[in-house]
Amino acid sequence: MIGEIRVVTRNIFDLENERENGVLYRAANAIHIQTWPSVIQDKLLFKTGEHVSVHVMEETERLLRSNRFLYDVSIVPVAYHGGVVDVEVRTRDTWSLQPGLSASRSGGSNRTNVGFTEANALGSGILVGVNRVSDPDRTGTVYQVSDPHAFDGWTAINYSLSQLSDGENRTISVNRPFYALDTRWAAGVKTVQDTRIDSLFENGSTQAQFRHRQDTVDTFGGWSEGRVGKWVQRYSVGFNYQKHTYSTEEGLQAPSQLPPDQTLATPYFRYDVVQDAYEKYKNLDLIERAEYFVIGLQSSVQLGRSLAALGSTQELWLYSANASDGYRTPKGGILLASVSSTGQWGYGPLDKQATGGSVKFYSRPDSRTLIYYSLAGDVLRDATASSQLVVGGDTGLRGYPRNYQSGDNRVVVNVEDRVYTDWYPFQLIRVGGAVFYDFGRAWGGLSANTEHTGWLSDVGLGLRLLSARSAFGNVLHLDLAFPLNRDPNIKRVQFLVQTQTTF
Repeated sequence: MIGEIRVVTRNIFDLENERENGVLYRAANAIHIQTWPSVIQDKLLFKTGEHVSVHVMEETERLLRSNRFLYDVSIVPVAYHGGVVDVEVRTRDTWSLQPGLSASRSGGSNRTNVGFTEANALGSGILVGVNRVSDPDRTGTVYQVSDPHAFDGWTAINYSLSQLSDGENRTISVNRPFYALDTRWAAGVKTVQDTRIDSLFENGSTQAQFRHRQDTVDTFGGWSEGRVGKWVQRYSVGFNYQKHTYSTEEGLQAPSQLPPDQTLATPYFRYDVVQDAYEKYKNLDLIERAEYFVIGLQSSVQLGRSLAALGSTQELWLYSANASDGYRTPKGGILLASVSSTGQWGYGPLDKQATGGSVKFYSRPDSRTLIYYSLAGDVLRDATASSQLVVGGDTGLRGYPRNYQSGDNRVVVNVEDRVYTDWYPFQLIRVGGAVFYDFGRAWGGLSANTEHTGWLSDVGLGLRLLSARSAFGNVLHLDLAFPLNRDPNIKRVQFLVQTQTTF
C-alpha cells in the first residue's frame, strides 16, 4: 500500500543535512492511504497541517514495523516541486492467518499447538486466536482477542482466556502506552485471575506441587514533557493489588511447608528514562528482516508501599528496577547489556529478591555470517520458598533434559556461529544455520541438586527456518545437541524442535 503526504521543505539535501538539528517541516495537503486506513493512517506521527521532522518520519517507520502483519515499511521523499516534497509511505504485508499445527521438543519434553491465529481480522488489525496447547506442565485451550488500534489508534484492548488442565487464566487489559518518544501521557488498567499448579524441582524431577491462586489488578497514569534533545523522561503513578493463596492438591506431593498467603495493596511511583538511539539492522536475530536495536540507555525504577489501611496483610516496600544500554564497537560489533531487580522487603519471612543481568555481543565478519556471544546470570532470594531457578534443554543448555538443575543461582553462557543464507525456497522461507556451545549451572539454596551437580556444557548444530510470509515471523529451530559431561542416565544426543521469535 502507498500513502502520500505533502510536506513543506526546501530541497532534498535539507532532509539529510539537517537531520541532527531537528529542523521542522509543515505538512501541507491531505493524507491519502489506499488501503487499511484505520491501521496505517492512524499510526502516522505526522498529520496534515502539523510540523514534522526527519526523526519523526524515522520513528513512524519503526512504529509501523511493530505491526506483525507488515513485513517491510519505508517512508521516503520521492518528489519535490514548488517548495513541497512528496513523501511515500510504502508497506509490504504478510499472511496474517497462521494455522496452528505445530509440535516442538526440547529438554526431552514435547509441546503441541493446534488451532489458528489471525493477526489482521477483516483488515482491521485485530488479532483473534483459538489454540489447543499441550506442554509438560498442562494442556488446555487458549482464546485471545486483541485490538491494538482502539479509540485514538494507540490504545490496545486485550482479552485472553486459558482453560487448562490444572486451572484457568483470565486476563483483561486496556492500555494507552507512551507509544512514541514525544507522547505526553499514558494510562492503563490490567486485571488477571489465575489458578494453576506450581512445581518445585530437584535433581531434574518434580519434588513437590501445590495450587497457587492469584488475583491482580494494576492501574496507572503517566505524563512526560516528550522528547527533549536526545532524551525522554516519563513519570507515572499507579496502584497495584495482588492476592496470592496457596493450598495442597489431592493426589500431589505437597512441599514440607506451603508459602504463606499474602495480600498486597500498593500505591507506587515509576520513573523512566529513554535515550533516542535506535538503529536498524538485518541478519542479527532474524533472517533478511529489519530489526531495531536500542543503542542507548533505557531505564525504569518503580517503588511502592503496601498499606494495611488498604487491605494488605503486611506493610512492605515493593520495588523494581531495570536498565539496558547498547554500544557499537569500532569494528562494527554490537554490545547490548541489561540488568534488572524486583522484590519486596520489610518483613523477613516474606522478603523476596530476584536480580539478573545479561551481556550480548554480535560480531560480524561479513553480511552473511555472525558470531553471537551471550552471558546471563540470575540470583534469587525467596524466604517463602515459592520459586526457584532452573537450567536445562529449554532454558539455555540444549544438551540436557528439562529442569536438569535447580537452585537459587544460575549462570548460562551461549556461543553461536551463525550463517544467514540467501536461499529463499518458493519465496516462503528464509534459511539459516548455526553451530553452538552452551555452558552453565544452577546451584545453591534449599532446592539445589544433590545429584549431577557442577558445571554443564554441550555442543551442537542446527537449522533455522524463518517463515517470511507469516505475520508472526517465527523462527523454527531444528537442533542436535551433544552433552559433553553427561550423566549415564541421559541421552547422548538431544534432538530439539522449537519455534522461537529469534534466531
